[in-house]
Amino acid sequence: MGVGRLDGKVAVITGGAGGIGAATGRLFCEEGARLVLVDRDAGAMASVCAEIRKDVPGAQLKDMIIDIGVEESAAKIVAEAQRAFGRIDVLVNNAGIRSYEPLAEAKRETWEKIISVNLLSYAYLAREALPALRASGRGSIVNVSSQHAVIPRAGMGQYDVTKAGIVSMTRTLAFEEAQHGVRVNAVCPGATLTPFHEKRFAAGGVGPAQIDAIAAGCCVLGRWAAPREIAYPILWLASDEASFVTGAALMADGGGFSPS
Repeated sequence: MGVGRLDGKVAVITGGAGGIGAATGRLFCEEGARLVLVDRDAGAMASVCAEIRKDVPGAQLKDMIIDIGVEESAAKIVAEAQRAFGRIDVLVNNAGIRSYEPLAEAKRETWEKIISVNLLSYAYLAREALPALRASGRGSIVNVSSQHAVIPRAGMGQYDVTKAGIVSMTRTLAFEEAQHGVRVNAVCPGATLTPFHEKRFAAGGVGPAQIDAIAAGCCVLGRWAAPREIAYPILWLASDEASFVTGAALMADGGGFSPS
């Protein structure tokens, strides 16, 4: 068996119970990482971890059920990762929630909830993990943003604002942490067909042909991304292969919106 691209590294991934987080967790385990997978959905997490352990023999995986929208959770996650594996080399901030309110109707409660998960949890977890990431000597933070950080839409302004904030935070943190040997990058996914979207489409009676038609106008490639296709850019930025890359916002968006 060859050497995995994350052999010897300990990683923490938030939002790990579905979609991009689950795909990234599986890929990291396949590539030799020891992994702490974090989410608040205990049922979905149990299913994801069982599948990873079944399909990736010898996977070293610790699951943690916690609400990352609470500031105190960040220190608990870091402490648990260090207790389980003794170090942290990679942090993937991936958790996110959505809101479908026009800004003219956006409520304070919605703003506070989405900012707490989509933006502040990234800031708090990075802050708490930085001592361990600095001690690693090859620490890497990968923040999952969105193509809508730079191409905002009507009707999802709160979500898009947080994703833009993630890119700004990523670049600032990259500048601040370069002297400590910690790289900080962002991945900006385009339309990705996650279980969240599949359930939402099913609830709305949207069939496969309609789902494909939606994707056709979303990007130059004319299709949805699979979660694993977003996991690979995250893996690369987390690995030593990207040792000269920091402060980047990598667009994994199928070429962006189609010009047609």
